[in-house]
Amino acid sequence: MKNKLIASSSPHIRSNTTTRTVMRDVLIALAPAALAGIYFFGFGAAKIYLLAIASAVVTEYIIQKYMLKTTVTINDGSAVITAVLLSMTLPVTAPWWIPVIGSAFAIGIVKQAFGGIGSNFMNPALAARAFMVASWPVIMTGSWVTPGVDAVSTATPLGLMKEGGGFGALSEAGVNLTDLLIGNVAGCLGETSALLLILGGLYLLWKGVISWRIPVAYIGTVGILYIVTGAAMSEVLVQLAAGGLMLGAFFMATDYVSSPVTPKGRIIFGIGCGILTFVIRKFGGYPEGVLYSILLMNVVSPLIDRYTIPKVFGEVKKA
Repeated sequence: MKNKLIASSSPHIRSNTTTRTVMRDVLIALAPAALAGIYFFGFGAAKIYLLAIASAVVTEYIIQKYMLKTTVTINDGSAVITAVLLSMTLPVTAPWWIPVIGSAFAIGIVKQAFGGIGSNFMNPALAARAFMVASWPVIMTGSWVTPGVDAVSTATPLGLMKEGGGFGALSEAGVNLTDLLIGNVAGCLGETSALLLILGGLYLLWKGVISWRIPVAYIGTVGILYIVTGAAMSEVLVQLAAGGLMLGAFFMATDYVSSPVTPKGRIIFGIGCGILTFVIRKFGGYPEGVLYSILLMNVVSPLIDRYTIPKVFGEVKKA
């Protein structure tokens, strides 16, 4: 009789989920906010997306070919997602070489230099933005324009609050919560439409691509800290809707590789991101804190996992 018992190594759970399907869902979730950026800012936004994607895919292909990898993974969509996320953190006024260099750095240095997909210790898109902010600060943080045909140079909502002395500066500039929700404000290509980013995040939660723990802990911590420190509810809502908080909470802090894997660790990670974002925005000289808060928490993510890993059933302590 033929033996039908087949022993194999773990994992024994089978699923139809692949890297390609996950990246496809993330791209679907990002599409509304990305298209809104093109609608509000015009052809310049589309050019940035196309240049970033082309640079990311070409860089990954060349590096994997040069390193004699058995398979080239440009078809899994991870390079495209990195390029789209990076583009969403750029101003529409950025010259053509900014998305090209940024994507090449994200893929070549942050991702492939550490072993490729699944081995990077921090979010490639955020690390590339940090590199570009340090290298070209004026281009990256000092060239915001209002959406529309008659683009006018101005500060972002968070920048107006930081420079103009608080929440009242938004009213004087004619910026309201509705503008922040739909994306009709100055800012990065993907950071302006909070409502579409939230809808994309809810889609990822519905598909089971991400866990609720990091976004809820992140956004909730920022909101609670502003309430505790005496901010009016209108200001709290603006702080949540403005800047890159929604983009970071749903799409960057939840990165599989650079965030904790344990349920408790994800909550700690989200709370840490929220505290750092609040501290930078409230007390720092930089109006936005999402970028550095996630990167700093990426660094301590392995430590969080180490101290929050569940106990193994049947484990016996050494004498």
